[in-house]
Amino acid sequence: MKRFAVALAATVLVITPALAQKPVRSLPQPAATAPLTPAPRDVAYPGTLKLEVDATDLDRRIFSIRQSIPVSSTGPMTLLYSQWIMGNHAPRGPIYNYSGLKMTVGGKPLAWTRDPGDVYAFRVDVPQGAKTIEIEAQFLSAIEAAQGPIMMTPEMLKLNWYIAALYPAGHYTRKVNFDVSVKLPQGWDYATALETASSANGVVKFKTADWETVIDSPLFAGKYMRKFDLDPGGRSRVTLNVMGDEPGQIDPSPEIIQVNRNLVAQADKLYGARHYDHYDFLLSVSDKLSGSGIEHQRSSDNGVGSGYYRNWDTGFVSKDLLAHEYNHSWNGKYRRGADLWTPNFNTPMRNSLLWVYEGQTQYFGHVLAARSGFVSKQQALDLIANNAAIYDTRTGRDWRPLADTTMDPIIAARRSLPWQNWQRSEDYYSEGQLIWMDVDTLIREKSGNKRSLDDFAKAFFGVNDGDWGTLTYTRKDVVATLNKIEPYDWEAFLKTRVDDVAKTAPLAGLERGGYRLVYGETPNGVWRDGEVRSRGANLLYSIGLSVDQNGKILLIQWNGPAWKAGLNTSLTITGVNGQAFSADRLRAAVAATKAGTPVELLIRTGETFKTIRLDYRGGHRYPRLERIPGKPAYIDDILAAR
Repeated sequence: MKRFAVALAATVLVITPALAQKPVRSLPQPAATAPLTPAPRDVAYPGTLKLEVDATDLDRRIFSIRQSIPVSSTGPMTLLYSQWIMGNHAPRGPIYNYSGLKMTVGGKPLAWTRDPGDVYAFRVDVPQGAKTIEIEAQFLSAIEAAQGPIMMTPEMLKLNWYIAALYPAGHYTRKVNFDVSVKLPQGWDYATALETASSANGVVKFKTADWETVIDSPLFAGKYMRKFDLDPGGRSRVTLNVMGDEPGQIDPSPEIIQVNRNLVAQADKLYGARHYDHYDFLLSVSDKLSGSGIEHQRSSDNGVGSGYYRNWDTGFVSKDLLAHEYNHSWNGKYRRGADLWTPNFNTPMRNSLLWVYEGQTQYFGHVLAARSGFVSKQQALDLIANNAAIYDTRTGRDWRPLADTTMDPIIAARRSLPWQNWQRSEDYYSEGQLIWMDVDTLIREKSGNKRSLDDFAKAFFGVNDGDWGTLTYTRKDVVATLNKIEPYDWEAFLKTRVDDVAKTAPLAGLERGGYRLVYGETPNGVWRDGEVRSRGANLLYSIGLSVDQNGKILLIQWNGPAWKAGLNTSLTITGVNGQAFSADRLRAAVAATKAGTPVELLIRTGETFKTIRLDYRGGHRYPRLERIPGKPAYIDDILAAR
C-alpha cells in the first residue's frame, strides 16, 4: 500500500497542466469473433440421432433427456438448440430451461462451450476415434405460470420435442433424422402425428423421422384422454384427441362431435385437397395446463379452459380455435411465405406475409366455425361486430401501418402492453380478417356473386392434393391468383390497407356484405356472455376502459374519457358514485350518463385513494351489426354451410 501511494504520487507529479486539460478518449477495435456457425446445406446428416425423454417426474415437472449423436469425423462441431419455432413467429426456443448439460464420448467427458455471440449454438471438439456423442440434460418446465407456460400437471402433459434436443449445424433439418421415444407415467394415453414403432412398459418409440417432421409433431399425454374419429370411412384418418383434468371435462355430446366432423367436411369443400396423410387435433381442457393454439402440418396443439364442453352454448371465446389451427394445415404449413420458410430452426424467419398466413386464416377460421356449427349465424355476426369495433376505434392506426405489426412477435414477444389501442399489437390477425372480408365481398360484388374468396382458397391452397411438404409463395403470387379469380387492381387495394398508414378501419366489406357497424345501449349476445363469464365490465366504447370483477383496470382506450382523466392499468376502482365498486354499479353509472349524471370513481393506487370524475355523457355504446335494407347479404352467404 505504501509503495502504491508513492508511485501514484510520482505519477501525479509528471502530469502537466496542458496534458491535464487535453481530453482523452480511448478508441477500441472489435474483438475477434468466434468461427461462424456452418450454414445449413441440403445434404443428409450421416447417421440417425437418438432422443429419449423421460416425462414421469410430475411432482417436479422435469423432463429428463438422453441423446445420442453419431459422428463420422473429428474436429470442431456445432450443435444447435432450436430457436425460431414455427407458429411463434419469433426466436423463442426456451433454452433458458435447458439445464444440466453433460456430454461424453466413450464414457469420457467432452467439453462444450456456448457461443457468446449465438447462445443457441454449442461448440465441441470431436476427439479421434469418436463414434457417438452421448448427451444428458433436463428441461425444467415451469412450475408456476409466472415462470412461463405450464407444460406438465399431475393429470397431463404436452411435449414439444424441440425443448429436449440438440441437432447438428450445417444441414437442412429435413435432412437430419431422429429416432425419438418418451417414457410416460403409468397408465397414461398419448396422441401425436408421429407414427408409433412400439410401446412397452410405458416407453413409446416412434418411427424414424426427420427433425423438421419431429418438431412439427408435438405429443399430448394424459391420465384422462378420449379419441374421436372425425372422418369415419374417409380417405385419411382425422382424430380428435381430448385430454382433461378430470373425465367429466372430456365428455362431448354426439352433437358436438358432429360439429367437429362438420369442420373436416367443410374444409374439404373449401380447399378441395388435403395436405396431410393423417391429422390429429390435440386438445387439452384444463385450467392447470397452459392454453395454446399452435399449428402443425398434420396436427394442431390446442388448449382451452375447463368447462369447454360443459358450457358449449356460451363459450364463444375459444369456439373458432380448432377451425383456425386446422386452416393452417393449408395456409401457413403447406403454403408459406417464401421469406418465412427457413432451412433450419436457427435461421431468422421474416414475417412480412403474416397478414396472409394469419390474417386469412383468422378469416376462414371464423367462417368455417360458422359453416360447421361451432357458432350460430347470429353469434358469428356478433363476433364480427366485436372485432370491427376494435379496429373502428384503434387509435394506433394514426401512426402505424398494418404491415409493421407483423414484426410484433419479435418486437413485443406477445407480452402485455400498457397502451394496446395505441401500440396496435399483432393486428395482422384480426384486422387482417376484416381485409379478407373486404376482398371476399368485392369479388362477390364484381362477379355478381358467381365467384368468391372460396375460389381463391381452392386455387391457391388446394393444389397438389396429398402433398404435405411446403410450397412457398410471394406477394406477387397472391396478387396474381386474385386476378385470375377476379381481375382488379389488387396490388393497389392491398397497398392502401396493408402497407400505408390507414386512419380508417377496413370496414367496407361489412357494408358491401349487407351490414353496417352500429353502437347501441344493449350488448350483443356474445358480448353479454363474455361479461357473464368474466364477471367484469367491458366499457371500452363508452367511458373507455374495461375492468375485472374486483375493479382492476384491464384496458384503457387511448384518448378516451378514462385516458383523458389520467387512468391507467395499474389502478383499481374501489367506488362508483359514492358506493362500493361492483361491475353492475359501474354499468349502471355509465347508463345514467345519458341523463346527465357524471361517473365519479374512487381510485386506489397502492395506499393512496383519489376521486376521478369522467367527462362523458353518451350512455352505453355496445357494437352490433345492422342489416342494410336492399343490399345483397353476401355475409350471410359467406357464413352459410356448403
